Formats: sequence, structure tokens, C-alpha cells
Amino acid sequence: MLTSGRQLLTVVDTMTNAPTAALGWTEFLDNAWAAIDRVGRPGRVMRLDRGWSTVLQSVDGEPLRVRNIGADIAVGDWVIPSEDGERVESVLQRQSAFVRRASHEGNRAEAHTIAANIDVVFLVHGLNSPPNQRRLERELVLAFDSGAKPVVVLSKLDLVDDPAVVARSVESLEEVALGVPVHAVSGITFVGLERLRDYATDGRTIAMLGASGVGKSTLINALVGNDFLRTNDVRMGDQRGRHTTTAAELVSLPSGGWLLDTPGVRAVSLWLSGDGIERAFADVFDLMDHCRFRNCKHEDEPGCAVQAAIAAGTLPAVRLLSLQRLVAEEAALEAEQKAHEKAGDRRGVHRPRPNGRFG
Repeated sequence: MLTSGRQLLTVVDTMTNAPTAALGWTEFLDNAWAAIDRVGRPGRVMRLDRGWSTVLQSVDGEPLRVRNIGADIAVGDWVIPSEDGERVESVLQRQSAFVRRASHEGNRAEAHTIAANIDVVFLVHGLNSPPNQRRLERELVLAFDSGAKPVVVLSKLDLVDDPAVVARSVESLEEVALGVPVHAVSGITFVGLERLRDYATDGRTIAMLGASGVGKSTLINALVGNDFLRTNDVRMGDQRGRHTTTAAELVSLPSGGWLLDTPGVRAVSLWLSGDGIERAFADVFDLMDHCRFRNCKHEDEPGCAVQAAIAAGTLPAVRLLSLQRLVAEEAALEAEQKAHEKAGDRRGVHRPRPNGRFG
């Protein structure tokens, strides 16, 4: 289970080489380290490059470049390097993880951890495009399952002159965000940036997810305070950005937190969900609790509270359809996983089943 809230360590344990809270070290992580007898000296993975991790063990220290031998590692992970500093010995239990389905030849399902030990997920959408409620629904499922707090960010405010257009976009995404904060900001004029900086203090870690071309790199440069990341022009015609970020990386912020940048994510593919679907569609699930029959399929059954809300105009029909599609997608993925496990058992190969949160 993932912990909720954030319990920061305020005292540096110099006798055991415990990292500081400024690097993102928490009580949860300290307990995870204690579970392996506090061996070695923990360090945070700042970047991954083809089998190598850049690991930072203190805010002012020199980073180590260590090989990832037989380890499933994501940026943001806390690892124990070997005594010679050449490889990763072990990975501490994750406080949170942002997991999605990875592409694979033959369509075999595999989990891909985008970011680990994050506190807040910025789900970035561009105001230069129509609001995409269906994509946001998927992102919210992933964010809730990660264990981090989702925040919706509408970028490129400087490209929209009409406040009414901005208001309609915010309202459209708020309809499916269900209380999740939605902020309209600009990385060019810095309007709204202070709201985002408030999430990144006291060593907290922010992950920023969004499709190519939504202005993530510009926002990161604005938050960091310099041109840390190179930005490219958006291609004319389709408004898609060239891939300016090729590897995930953890960046220090002047506000006292960390920001984890990831390459643009065009397709948001689900992984096995914990309670992400229930939380992202809490409005629909609340209605289901009031259906006359417990096994209601929410089609044409008498006393269906969901269909009644759709008929009354208080629940968009597309909202139920979207939920059904995501549930079916997850069911198909789970069936696929069971088939692979069964095939592995026949071959005498044991594959631990992903738990939907950490992969």
C-alpha cells in the first residue's frame, strides 16, 4: 500500500549516512532502508541513460554514474550503489510510482514505470488545442494509481487572448477532474507560475506528464529559472512539438523541490489499476450505489440511477461510455497477464504478477 501525505525527516543522521529531506528523503523511505538493515548509502536516481543511472547521494555531492545490473529502475528511485560505486546493489521500496503499459513487440503487455517517489503529478494540456476530457480521464486513473497527487495544468495561456476561451477550457476539464486543481499558466509570461511553485517546496518531487507540444519544456525552464532544457519550435500545421526531451531527468527547483521531466507521452496506455478508475470516476460510482439492483449493468434495467442521471442531463452519456471502455481495457489486460502466467507455468518459468502500482 502507498502512504498518503508526506512525512519529512528534518534531522540528518550523519552516523548512518541518511540523505536529507532536501533531496526528497522521507520517513517512509527511511523505514524502507531500515528494512534492509541500512546497508550502504542511499542515493537518488537523477537520470537514466541506456542501462546507466546518474545517482546523487547528497544535494551538494558529486553524482555517481552506476550500471543498472538486473535492476528495474526509474528516475526518482532511491538505490544503494555498490561499495566500489560501479553498479546498483538494490532499489528501496517505492513510496509512489507512475506506471503505464509499455509498447512491446508482439503486443505482450509489460509495465513501464515513468517516475518513482513522486508527490505531485502535473497533467499538462495546452490551451492552443481543444480540451481533451478523454485523455485527462486516462491520466487521472494513472495519477491516482501512482499514489501521488494529480494537478491539471493548462499551459500556453499567452497564446489565448480571450479570457472566455480560457474559462471554457478550464470548466471543461474541471467537469472530469472532480475536485482536482486546474491551473491555467504561461511559461512565457510566468502568469500562474507561483501556484505551481507552491507544490514544489520542502524537497517534494513533481512529475510533469503531457503529450508532445503542450509546452512542458517551456514550463520547466520557467520553474527552474533558466534554459535548463532546450526547447524546439512546434511544427506548423499539426502543432506537435519536436521531441526536445529524450530522457527522464530530475531537476532541482529554486522553490526547494524537485521536478521530474519525462519525454512527451502521446499514447496514454493503462496498466493494471488499483483504485484509480474508482477515484477518477467517483461521480459514476456514487450513482451506481443507488441503483435498484446490485448487479445493474446500467443499460435498460429499471431503477438504474446512472441512466436516470443521464436522462436528467446531470451525467453526460459519454462519461459512462468512457468508464466502460477503461474497465474493459483493464479486464483485457488482466486476462492477457493471466494467459502469459499460465504459459510461463507450462514452461516452468515463474513470473511474478504485476500488482498494478509498482510494476
